[in-house]
Amino acid sequence: MRALLLSLGFAVALAGCQRDAADTPTPKPAAKPAVTASASPDEHSYAEPGKVAIDDLALDLKVDFDSKTISGTATYTLDWKDKGATQLVLDSRDLSIDKVEGEGKDGQWQPLQYGLAKSDAILGSKFTIEAPGQNAHIRVTYATSPQASGLQWLEPAMTEGKQLPFMFSQSQQIHARSWVPLQDTPSVRYTYSAHVSTRPDVMALMSADNDPKAARDGDYTFKMPQKIPSYLMAIAAGDLVFKPISERSGVWAEPSMVDKAQAEFADTEKMIQTAESLYGPYRWGRYDILVLPPSFPYGGMENPRLTFATPTVIVGDKSLVSLVAHELAHSWSGNLVTFSSAKDAWLNEGVTSYVENRIIEALYGKDQADMESVIARNELKEEFKQIDPKLQVLAEKPGVLKDPDNSSASTVYTKGAWFLQFLEQRFGREDFDAFLRGYFDHFAFQSISSQQFADYAKANLLDKYPGKVTQAEFDAWLYEPGVPSTAPRVLARKFGVVDSARLAWLGSGELPPPAITGEWSTQEWVHFIEGMPETLTTEQLAQLDKAYQFTGTPNGEIAQRWYPLAVRSGYTQANDAIAAFLERIGRRKLIMPTYHALADTTDGLALAKAVFAKAKPGYHPITTGSVQTVIDEAKPKPSVAPAASEAAPAQDAPVEDGKRPAAGDATAPAPASTPDPAAG
Repeated sequence: MRALLLSLGFAVALAGCQRDAADTPTPKPAAKPAVTASASPDEHSYAEPGKVAIDDLALDLKVDFDSKTISGTATYTLDWKDKGATQLVLDSRDLSIDKVEGEGKDGQWQPLQYGLAKSDAILGSKFTIEAPGQNAHIRVTYATSPQASGLQWLEPAMTEGKQLPFMFSQSQQIHARSWVPLQDTPSVRYTYSAHVSTRPDVMALMSADNDPKAARDGDYTFKMPQKIPSYLMAIAAGDLVFKPISERSGVWAEPSMVDKAQAEFADTEKMIQTAESLYGPYRWGRYDILVLPPSFPYGGMENPRLTFATPTVIVGDKSLVSLVAHELAHSWSGNLVTFSSAKDAWLNEGVTSYVENRIIEALYGKDQADMESVIARNELKEEFKQIDPKLQVLAEKPGVLKDPDNSSASTVYTKGAWFLQFLEQRFGREDFDAFLRGYFDHFAFQSISSQQFADYAKANLLDKYPGKVTQAEFDAWLYEPGVPSTAPRVLARKFGVVDSARLAWLGSGELPPPAITGEWSTQEWVHFIEGMPETLTTEQLAQLDKAYQFTGTPNGEIAQRWYPLAVRSGYTQANDAIAAFLERIGRRKLIMPTYHALADTTDGLALAKAVFAKAKPGYHPITTGSVQTVIDEAKPKPSVAPAASEAAPAQDAPVEDGKRPAAGDATAPAPASTPDPAAG
């Protein structure tokens, strides 16, 4: 899952290329987390895969838009590993269980006893099935709740085309259990098939072998022949049509969106070929992209064969397509080699973010890759000033991450990718590429832990090329909070012009000429806004708005930065556009900074509550929970009228990737980001 630009960053050094960090003392060996033989393989699941594991899942489901439920049967083919085991323990959340049956050796189905434990707010209910005969096949008949945390149901008015309803799932991290009872842990991988019936005027898709030529008739069948973990199981249904990009790739979207999506994602096949040249063949058959309505809470989700993507990255200039590069990269890091539990999430997102950056560099150049790295790393530095150091380590100890949806995005995405860049720099790109390709081959279709990665790296990097990275340096990245002193630095050359333009405007009030700004990418505009002081005068904001039309921008990455600045500065002229933006967009990464800014003052909190009341019916349950928490925990200060003629005083700028911005270039810290894995 992927946030293209993870959150607010700050002004970068004026120019330069990649360089090493200054010489620093060798760190002491880091303390590794203790692991005991009795430790659960995944603390966020009730499942006991060491005793019995799902080998195959067969679904027969009915999607009912009127009741906002999915109902039907889930049939498990089981691998009983413990000959003394007599129970199958599954994860569930708000499911209604009608009956449970086991297939006997005579082929007949007989009722089995079962029980649902009291629901936990995070983990849901432990679903225990008594199977003293160790049935090879068990079938559960069930129905979901209309409030299932892993499903969103949209009325026609909430869609792009406004003609048909829409439904989609979001299973990561542990939301698959809200629409299928199963072993909801990435440590269990299984094949699956499905028969799905819907109203005949909607198209149904799954993270499986979707046929681009399938008829829209309300009766669909799917098969996923490769073993996947539960969080990668996905379903969607709505007014969807297909447009090809290449023989093995294309886009699904609503009719009014599909042509724009096809044009924006035209480089998808080039991305696949680039990734294959680096890390080996794409092993999933097709790679298609489903563009969801704007209520999707994340940037993207790497469901195998069918990436789910937000429409907020379709801005007409391909400046945000690194999201596709990220979700595609998951086809190797995450989908092929998977983390075994959420406490090792960096194995998915960090490795993927590194691979994404390599794809972007190969296709769009080093300047583009460096700008995205700098923005992400500046965000990480700001987040690390605020979060618990326990969440700043890559290999987390058991018990630290209470809710797997609340991991530190900066840690798992950016620090993880930075770790791999450190290894690449020390061992050389050629040797590190060979290592990573071998890693994907060695652990293909397996779920692994940070310790398994570390053991493999010791044998195939540290010991194979002695003297380049010490064990202490390696362990500091995995087990210590913060960013190690050995971290390599990146300087984005193009940001030098942006910094100079902002500095000149803050000093003189004279905007840079269109000859300079006319060719700026999204990343440069993001950097321009992020380097501003904490607040500006309403006159300054009005000047910027007149020149660049930030208020009402269709670019969510720019809106994500502009609107909080407008709120902090008392620029109420933007309030109508802010309300429209928050009502239309459900992607957490883009809207949460504005909700945080609004919640800081009494007037802003009132606006946030009013907007949320209108927007809530169209938000995904994950987004609803995030916004409700901000509103409930708000401690607003009295609203103060903004200054009308004097700019806010410049603050000391933080050191950015090894170099301090020019004197007078004002910056200010921002709230920590909301995870957007993703993207996915």
